[in-house]
Amino acid sequence: MKKLFNILTSIGAVAMLVSCGNSGGDTTEGFKPTLDPETKCSIKVIGDYSNFEALEEEFDRFNEYYPNVDLAYEKIDGYNNNLATVLEREDKPNIFFSYTWMNGNDKYKSVFDHMEELSDSNLKLNLDSIRPSLLTRDKDNKVFMVPVFSRTYGTLVNNDLFKKEGLSIPKTWNDLLSVCDSFIEKGYTSPLMGYSLKTSSSLMNTVAYPAFLAALKDNPEAFAKANNLEQSAGVYMRESLEKVKQLIDSKRINLEECDKISDNYTKVIMRFFEGDVPMMICAGDTVSGTKKRESQSEAYTKSPFTYTYHPIPLTDKGGYFVDSPSVEFSVNKNCNDLDMTNEFMRFLVTKEELSNMASLKRLVTPTKEMTFDPVYAPFNEVSSDHTILPEVLGVKDGLSIQIRVASYRVGRKQLTIDEAIEQYGSFEDK
Repeated sequence: MKKLFNILTSIGAVAMLVSCGNSGGDTTEGFKPTLDPETKCSIKVIGDYSNFEALEEEFDRFNEYYPNVDLAYEKIDGYNNNLATVLEREDKPNIFFSYTWMNGNDKYKSVFDHMEELSDSNLKLNLDSIRPSLLTRDKDNKVFMVPVFSRTYGTLVNNDLFKKEGLSIPKTWNDLLSVCDSFIEKGYTSPLMGYSLKTSSSLMNTVAYPAFLAALKDNPEAFAKANNLEQSAGVYMRESLEKVKQLIDSKRINLEECDKISDNYTKVIMRFFEGDVPMMICAGDTVSGTKKRESQSEAYTKSPFTYTYHPIPLTDKGGYFVDSPSVEFSVNKNCNDLDMTNEFMRFLVTKEELSNMASLKRLVTPTKEMTFDPVYAPFNEVSSDHTILPEVLGVKDGLSIQIRVASYRVGRKQLTIDEAIEQYGSFEDK
């Protein structure tokens, strides 16, 4: 078991190293239309984004090949709870957002019943353009969802504040503690900030999740216990929970200030753009909204500054790059105009279109040739042994929920670390 585990991890790491070196990426030709260009039909994509300008640009690009195809995106309220019902309605969608954590969850069995097998060779989708570590395959090696974006975890850094105060961006855990103390001495209320009101996407999880996976990734026995929600695996959360507690107890993260941020996306970004926050902890999904909101921030417009996104330096060797899918697309095999729907997916799942969409959305492309937006440039420096591939490891949603809830409750002083460890396997994300 250990040998197989290490082989899988090595395969994923090697694939990433090759891709980062730009040697071994997708060499296949780009999209070539196969259907009648005069075809008239409608294709609807549904998801939980409020808007999706990057996808709408892809609609325009696809219309250059098929000008009579009407493509539209629709946000579904209460997406996770309502998806199964929406797939059954009369005006059923053609394509829908799907997530790895839905896999194996009984709540989404009917959703999976609607999914077309995208690895079917007859569809001719170029899945080879995507990093293998991001593809979720079932026990029969079939693929039912494809990533269109990749995400990671880290902190936005106001580079100008560091220059102003004569400080260096931290590269190690001790550097982080020291630089936070320096900012506090200079009058900054909370050197580290983030969203802290609810367990979902809280700053506590953004700190703890990479550290917890790092504690498990080279220990297959421990990982299996954690994935199976065995209580004895709770002990492997200790170091990650201690880091969360240390940052909050020392006021390097001031929860009173963080609690003023009312959501983990727009409000986090707009607070960072006020210009007085050295480091804003968030997931890559939040970073994706920064470019659009620069012009919406009066403070940033008046006093713009340079910023980059960094891994949180959780060890004496730096931070981690957790490379996992952000949004994935699945095709509703029961939809109308399935042939043209698959044609659009074949168009979208090419190196050129995936990279174009990631650039517009300011997320990491899922392609093998992993070109970073300049904001993400610090992740180029993460070593291969600090790269974590949750899909290769086989991380289940239950494991993610345990560390997410445990870190939140420890951070809010609702549980001690020992109590959280004792309750591993019993947490529910409500």
